[in-house]
Amino acid sequence: MKKTLIWLLISVLTVALLITGCAQKPAETIKIGLQVPLTGDFAAEGQWAKQCADVAADLINQKGGVLGKKVEIVVADDGSNPKDSSLTAQKLISQGLKEVIASYGSSVTAPAADLYDANKVVSVGYGCTAVRLTMEKQRPYFFRTCGRDDTQSEFFAKFAVEVLKAKRIAIMHDNQDYGKGVADDAKRFLQPYIDSGQVELVYFDAITPHESDYSAVVSQIKQINPDVWFFTAYYAEAALLIKQARQAGVTCTFVGNNSVPTPEFEKIAGVDAIKGSIHLNEPMPQFLKSPEAIEFMDAYKAKYNEIPGSIWAVYAADALNALVAAIKNAGSTDPDKVANAMRTMTDAKGITGPMMFTDRGDRKNIPYYAYIYNEEGKLELYWPKD
Repeated sequence: MKKTLIWLLISVLTVALLITGCAQKPAETIKIGLQVPLTGDFAAEGQWAKQCADVAADLINQKGGVLGKKVEIVVADDGSNPKDSSLTAQKLISQGLKEVIASYGSSVTAPAADLYDANKVVSVGYGCTAVRLTMEKQRPYFFRTCGRDDTQSEFFAKFAVEVLKAKRIAIMHDNQDYGKGVADDAKRFLQPYIDSGQVELVYFDAITPHESDYSAVVSQIKQINPDVWFFTAYYAEAALLIKQARQAGVTCTFVGNNSVPTPEFEKIAGVDAIKGSIHLNEPMPQFLKSPEAIEFMDAYKAKYNEIPGSIWAVYAADALNALVAAIKNAGSTDPDKVANAMRTMTDAKGITGPMMFTDRGDRKNIPYYAYIYNEEGKLELYWPKD
């Protein structure tokens, strides 16, 4: 009986020691979440972002990782919509992640950012440009590697009037957060030109997204005949609008905002429709020239035999680069230390340039360019020239 009791005690102690040992065993990797739309309207953007983050993680790990550990990406699909965004954020939070990259689309990013912030998780948006994300409320743990809509809108106003010499301008949006925000800001920045009589705003209205026939609004544009038609929403609608407009004989200069120039836009609209159209964007992947960009693009092409489909996907990779730089500087994955390191970084080099952030989490010094589709349907830098 005593022998049995002794063996039982030994067994219990052994199990307890094993459990304690497992509990104290340090994590072998540093896990960083990636919330992206792998299904829904923007699944293509999500897939490109995932691929970019994977390539960035490969490059980081080849150089030794961070804090002596490899980086591991934990992917979660938010379905391209706000409701699933909240559920996805909760899923990543429940896994104990302290840093995440999230997400594409301002209306999708906002509810996730609120949850991450409430749970002290550092989140870095890569494709969320609405001004309100950082200006309407303080989110101490939220950052973004992309620029803000008001930067694009200010660029458009000056570009349309001073470079394109437009006298009659049409602005069209889709009544969603992103599109309407860009349109409202564009109108605001055009107001001085309007007040001085240099420009007339001949159209300012919304379309209904996800339609297949835009002939009615195309007829309006044809009748109004603006010099410049600025479309401020997403690539699927832009592709149908420009295709149907060109078929209807609309010849004015079409200017797309920064969500438009993608392989999906080119595929839906076709070369004949898009050639000559101008598009505003931050530095696009094929035009990036820094050593970090060349290294990344070479690795991406070697792995996927193509270039990333949009700048937003590359910003997802730079969200990872920013987090890794902050973790390294902080010497920890503690969210408070990482958030502080994000705000105080001065020497972090990303694929898209230096990565520095304001106290409210906006990225500093984002440049803007205008690109044009040539006769072969390929993008070229239009303005400013190199």
